[in-house]
Amino acid sequence: MADFQQPSLDGEQLDARYAFAKRVAKEAAERAMAFYVRRASLAVAHKGDDLQDVVSIADQQVEAFIRGELARHFPDDGIVGEEGGSDGLQARCIWVIDPIDGTACFLNGLHNWCVSIGLLVDGEPLLGAIADPNHDELFHGVVGRGAFVNDTPLQAHAANHVREGLVGVGTTHRPGKEHFLPFISRLLDEGGMFVRNGSGALMTAYVAAGRLIGYYETHLKSWDCLAGLVLVREAGGRCNDFLRGDGLLGGNPYLVAAPGVYEQLAAMIGPSLDAP
Repeated sequence: MADFQQPSLDGEQLDARYAFAKRVAKEAAERAMAFYVRRASLAVAHKGDDLQDVVSIADQQVEAFIRGELARHFPDDGIVGEEGGSDGLQARCIWVIDPIDGTACFLNGLHNWCVSIGLLVDGEPLLGAIADPNHDELFHGVVGRGAFVNDTPLQAHAANHVREGLVGVGTTHRPGKEHFLPFISRLLDEGGMFVRNGSGALMTAYVAAGRLIGYYETHLKSWDCLAGLVLVREAGGRCNDFLRGDGLLGGNPYLVAAPGVYEQLAAMIGPSLDAP
């Protein structure tokens, strides 16, 4: 399990960045929703040869909005974004953003997408905000201050066995997909059940909220989960050492779960969870 250190900013710096993350996540989600209602007319491109990995003009323009707000308010901070790449990685504060997590759902009229904004300080996740405009929910939290959905505190599920709830799952066409079906088979053998909603950020938030008992992805990118890692930690959940190695830019296998089922799920995944 990841053992986060306590990053620190002075109170004024922390308050400013927390308020910023919540405000900009909500405003970015409103902009994304304006595109969503006219999604049939959006220009769409595929990333590389993977026809399932898509990007729309909405992703690009929403990320441009977030980057513009960051440039105005925190010009010395670094940024890692899904569409615009990375910049300023030598900075103490690095924002990790996904303008529309769940683009395939977004483009196909499914309500499983969100805006995710997280902040690393001294290499550790410090705060996060995930805005889901379809359900009018803003998940947000700061290390040491708790995590919330709107104004309601988040708490991880009390399950002690996978039979006691639902596990979120996901995979891609990247290496690691070969571990997906064996995991599903072991989960079913133990009486568990799974769901996949197409948004890693939302499934992470749902673990923090106790709606899912866990979430496993064979390979995830940091912009899909950085904000959510803070929420899970503050809600009493557990996670693997996702940021090890090149996790920030290259991603890694990913597991977040309620404390009572984390070890059971990790055993079902096996050594691939922490492989380099």
